[in-house]
Amino acid sequence: MINTLGQLDQLSSKYLYIHTFGCQMNDRESEQMIALMSAAGYERTSRLQKADLIILNTCSIRQKADQKVYSELGRFRELKEANPELVIAVGGCLAQQRGHEIFKKAPQVDVVFGTRNIHRLPELVAEAAKTGAKLVATSLPERIESLSIATVPPPGRVGAYVTIMQGCNNFCSYCVVPNLRGREISRPAGEIVSEIRALAANGIREVTLLGQNVNSYEAKDEAAGDFAGLLQEIDGVEGVERIRFTTSHPKDLSERLIDSFGRLTKLCEHIHLPVQSGSDFVLRGMNRNYTAEIYATKVAALRRACPGISVTSDMIVGFPGESDEDFQKTIDLMEKIRFDNLFSFAYSEREGTKAATFKDRVPEVVKRERLRTLQSLQEAHTLEKNKRFEGKVEEVLVEAASKKSSADLMGRTRTNRIVNFTGDGRLTGKTVSVRIKEAFLHSLRGEIDGVTAC
Repeated sequence: MINTLGQLDQLSSKYLYIHTFGCQMNDRESEQMIALMSAAGYERTSRLQKADLIILNTCSIRQKADQKVYSELGRFRELKEANPELVIAVGGCLAQQRGHEIFKKAPQVDVVFGTRNIHRLPELVAEAAKTGAKLVATSLPERIESLSIATVPPPGRVGAYVTIMQGCNNFCSYCVVPNLRGREISRPAGEIVSEIRALAANGIREVTLLGQNVNSYEAKDEAAGDFAGLLQEIDGVEGVERIRFTTSHPKDLSERLIDSFGRLTKLCEHIHLPVQSGSDFVLRGMNRNYTAEIYATKVAALRRACPGISVTSDMIVGFPGESDEDFQKTIDLMEKIRFDNLFSFAYSEREGTKAATFKDRVPEVVKRERLRTLQSLQEAHTLEKNKRFEGKVEEVLVEAASKKSSADLMGRTRTNRIVNFTGDGRLTGKTVSVRIKEAFLHSLRGEIDGVTAC
């Protein structure tokens, strides 16, 4: 692993402001950027005016993300004019996609670095600060050095992200990820397990394994073999109480992985398994390589292997060619499966994808109406699922003080539900038994029910 720790003995004299857009993968990569720049002499700040370096870690999955990034960059123009020595860097998927074009729209930017060049950030920032040159690093090398950048969680942190692979080989017709992240590359299993042992030694109790498609993970020439084998190795790491992962592709959900939910004690009873549509016609257009029936069959197998498992998903409405009948099939699938929760979106055309060339576009007003209908149904299902927890005692890993009240703590059940309850802050990092008193749409309310486990 690339070690960014312990390289500075003196206090930092420069300040870094970082803003992250998008997913958990971006959150993890921002942590790595912070670690790299800390080793280069930068201290993080939440005050823009104080910053010597501003980094935007961007997303390009939906059009709105692009708009937000350029809007944010617009705020920095005056800062750059007032302080010409300020370095502004743009990383992530938008940087990978746009490259030099970002300088045309936002000339205040100094550095553009892509998804496989995070490890070069300190050298790029140093050169830009020294020479004033506009620098771009958007190559897609086969080796991703940034995958092994180690970070140490700040004091009090309970959970941590661990990237196990990057890239995607699926080429869903609506998605830009394969073009921006490259082909799938898996980290060695031994390296992953070593990182998790180090995290556990620093107080981390829950790890979330990250990848564009984690269940296609492959540990070549290693005992772990596949993703289920990697989970089994992590299950044996002392100090780790809970294992989660995201995101999965239904076509790669093997019987061996399904069985892991009923066999591994630390693997949480929750899976995020994006389906995207309940219509086989739409799924073919999306190039998803499964049918709605195959998806439902796999969910049924998960529930047999692990009764009570929480199943969450993603859904896209208004994909080109989606008819009223196709949309109704999505609603029918939701009624059949009854997801615990759902991330839902109206289709947004992305430049460079196959779907961008498709005809038979769904009008925006229709997309909005379908999204409202779908989200209303899912809210009913989510509340119904949450209400079933009322009166039950749940194991809750305490994460932090609640955002709603300074007298309350917040934690999560193994099924990934947020629970708020009154308790002492010294319980942070511990697993407590909480009796659920009341269920809401986005959280549960409870009270400590006796035994506290370290």
